[in-house]
Amino acid sequence: MSSPSCRFCRQSLEHIFVDLGMSPLCQTHITAEQLNAMEAFYPLRVYVCSNCLLVQLEEFVAPANIFSADYAYFSSYSDSWVEHARKYCDEVCGRFHLGTSSNVMEIASNDGYLLQHFVARNIPVLGVEPAENVAQAAIARGVRTICRFFGRATAAQIREQFGAPDLLLGNNVLAHVPNINDFVAGMQLLLRDDGVITMEFPHLMQLMELNQFDTIYHEHFSYLSFTTVTKIFAAHGLTMFDVEQLSTHGGSLRIYARQASDSSKPVGARVAELLGLEASKGYDRFERYASFEDQVRDVKRGLLEFLIDARKRGKKVVGYGAPGKGNTLLNYCGIRNDFLDFTVDRNPYKQGKFTPGTHIPILQPERLLEARPDYVLILPWNLKDEIMQSLGAIRAWGGKFVVPIPRVQVLD
Repeated sequence: MSSPSCRFCRQSLEHIFVDLGMSPLCQTHITAEQLNAMEAFYPLRVYVCSNCLLVQLEEFVAPANIFSADYAYFSSYSDSWVEHARKYCDEVCGRFHLGTSSNVMEIASNDGYLLQHFVARNIPVLGVEPAENVAQAAIARGVRTICRFFGRATAAQIREQFGAPDLLLGNNVLAHVPNINDFVAGMQLLLRDDGVITMEFPHLMQLMELNQFDTIYHEHFSYLSFTTVTKIFAAHGLTMFDVEQLSTHGGSLRIYARQASDSSKPVGARVAELLGLEASKGYDRFERYASFEDQVRDVKRGLLEFLIDARKRGKKVVGYGAPGKGNTLLNYCGIRNDFLDFTVDRNPYKQGKFTPGTHIPILQPERLLEARPDYVLILPWNLKDEIMQSLGAIRAWGGKFVVPIPRVQVLD
């Protein structure tokens, strides 16, 4: 069998970063009628390119089959994420002097959770969202949205129909595109000569140092360091002029890019500082990527030891959330309802269904309080503060929270 090729530099991929076994698509939640049917599993094997150091998955399923007309992820069900978007809107409007004559576009705009804040300021917006049902939710919220995948061809159509944006943004989409060259080239084609691109994505450095292997799933094709993403953007005529390190999703980057020909935005000190930090920790050298799999196995063993011990002591454990990262964790660790009675989720699209692969029931949040569990395993651990605050009532009967990443922690 021939080796896959790097999606950026096209070099043959020979080196495995981590192998998480076989896993289904993380947003294909199972209905009761499907429980006895065959379910598709694909290798969750991650490579690192020895040339450009891009960490990446093979493409087993086309994006059109992932982000379908019935996609289950809606950003607005996280209050903290909506607030994060509001603060971002305030910051960029002030920094780049955006107003009613500006043009703001978002790639993978989901249900309008972010662009709604620009709409409230009477700033013209356009969302580009591939999942039809999610796009319709944005339109119902008053956010102008088109339902398309983004790349060079879509960029040319948008520029002709809607003009070029002053601000082009995308949160947690850069990792989701299999053809990263077409995607970044499309942004360069669409952006105004003096426009700004901002993108947010989980930082590979944080993924590795905090054992965040559960953020690896088939919907995420690439895992990005600042060093590598800077090379990718530069190859397509875009220059990084600023970067921020964020706490979202366990540690993310917000990058700021401009046309290489735009001299009005000098490259700030934070660019060199982060490139230097990654270099000092070895992320510009292939050898740094060799030991991650051992860290992952330690997390798996620790979580299974906790769950086995809890069951032996007669304790009830339930889950909170049914996120993509949770499904990677459950499938890799082999956790089914022999360990986890059920999980709950605020998203009505997931309620009444079962987790992919592991078939754990997904119930309404109220069922958690009725069950009075001894432990609540927080699967979207990046939202643990928000979740623990909303579920403070479990402390009345001595219930505790369990966070699996970066290691198993039991929290009161």
